[in-house]
Amino acid sequence: MQDDLRADQIAPINPLPGVVWLIALPMIALEILFSLADAGVIGGPQAVGWRVAAIQDYGVFPEFWRQNLAAGAVDMPLLARFFSFAFIHGSATQALFGVAMMMALGKFVGEVFKSWAVAVVFFGSGAVGAFIYAYIVPNQPLYGAFPGVYGLIGAFSFLIWVKLAGTGVNQLRAFSMIGALMVIQALFGVFFTVMPMLMPSMGPVGHDWSWVADLPGFAAGFLLSFIVSPGGFQRVRERIRGR
Repeated sequence: MQDDLRADQIAPINPLPGVVWLIALPMIALEILFSLADAGVIGGPQAVGWRVAAIQDYGVFPEFWRQNLAAGAVDMPLLARFFSFAFIHGSATQALFGVAMMMALGKFVGEVFKSWAVAVVFFGSGAVGAFIYAYIVPNQPLYGAFPGVYGLIGAFSFLIWVKLAGTGVNQLRAFSMIGALMVIQALFGVFFTVMPMLMPSMGPVGHDWSWVADLPGFAAGFLLSFIVSPGGFQRVRERIRGR
């Protein structure tokens, strides 16, 4: 693992690692396609349903998963949903934030991790988050890049945690980003719970269960980093011991 993460290594002008582009470009292309279809620019009237159809075909549906698991009907297309869901977003806004965060975090992590390790963290943590989501959430579909993005946040936190090891600085500072995100998410949850009560005209707002996948995704990304980071666990142990 690189001991020094210099400012020039994370400058905005540095090119993105190739693996980040390989993950981001399909997301961008699909969102452009869906946005144009939603606007009626391409595909005609039937194209308005393309996004919904993609979510149905490639998203993670907890009840559908549990029914197939109980019936012993788990096959490769069903398992593939735990990876494909990351490329489909419910709106242009979700795609914008998801892709932007994935590229920013993927760039930072990719300057230390090898390309294959970045892919393992993103897809591995996303799959872990999706599996836990599928067992817990009633029946709200899961789609979008955020469980994998939270995995990259876990890897980002791992890098800071290792960098702080042996410096005398509280290593809990490495988790400040995930803490801030959870606070923001909680505030949004309270807002969308309370506001319909104060303003009935807003109508009911469905509960957002995405955090059920995001938190395990973060934990998986952090733990996977012990294995896929340069030097692996042995290198981490030496750094913590101050060698």
